[in-house]
Amino acid sequence: MDTPSTAGQHLRQLRRHAKLSQLDLALITGVSQRHLSCIETGRAKPGPGTLHSLLTALEAPLEHCNQVFLAAGYAPRYTATPLAAPAMAAVRGAVSHVLHANNPAPAIMLDSEWQVLAANASTGLLFELVGIEPNAAQGLNLLTTLLQTGGLGDHLINAEEIRSVAWQRATREALGNPALAGLLARLPVPSSTQLPNEMPPLVFTRIRSHRGELNFLSTFTTFGMPQDITLTSLRIEHLIPADAPTWQVMRAAYAEYAALVL
Repeated sequence: MDTPSTAGQHLRQLRRHAKLSQLDLALITGVSQRHLSCIETGRAKPGPGTLHSLLTALEAPLEHCNQVFLAAGYAPRYTATPLAAPAMAAVRGAVSHVLHANNPAPAIMLDSEWQVLAANASTGLLFELVGIEPNAAQGLNLLTTLLQTGGLGDHLINAEEIRSVAWQRATREALGNPALAGLLARLPVPSSTQLPNEMPPLVFTRIRSHRGELNFLSTFTTFGMPQDITLTSLRIEHLIPADAPTWQVMRAAYAEYAALVL
């Protein structure tokens, strides 16, 4: 597929990728189908407001939105504010609340390159239960520790399954992320990158620990309607105990921790 050079070409590519007809997109945004056709073919130039409406409806990544605004002759609309900036104080507070509220279940915040930016106390307790330094989560790359030997992946009972899922997810994300693509190129490819034909509704993360097998299911929290590139890259992964014995182990470990430090 040719690389789009005009705003209209970008929009047409995004619309087709979203499997929407011009009529579908027109109904969603309130832009007439005739005007949308003229924009895509270059016979009409969209205003900034129209462009924003179309890109929002197409759920285009914010970095891509900036490319489209530039192609249309406008300044980039979205910035990447450092997480430590004063403007991000509310975000940092929200993240801290979510991480703490997830105890006694582990939770970690990741960026677009799978780098751990923050983790709750239960994450350190889980590391301790498998024989890893409790503070190791800080600054850790989750993808690296899953795929390389000597990391967390070595403590997984279903390591092959989890590594395959992680590899496929990261490979998909790397299509629009050169930094992640570079990281993947330096990591070992799992022995199998093919998932079985028959997959369960959820893939559990099964971990071998000092207190027996621990089973977790994974969910993600992301920021709704982000208008900053930094926020689009952040996600919090929650490892929720999947059975009563795992809940019991994590609750006991957190109670011991709380009695010492809280």
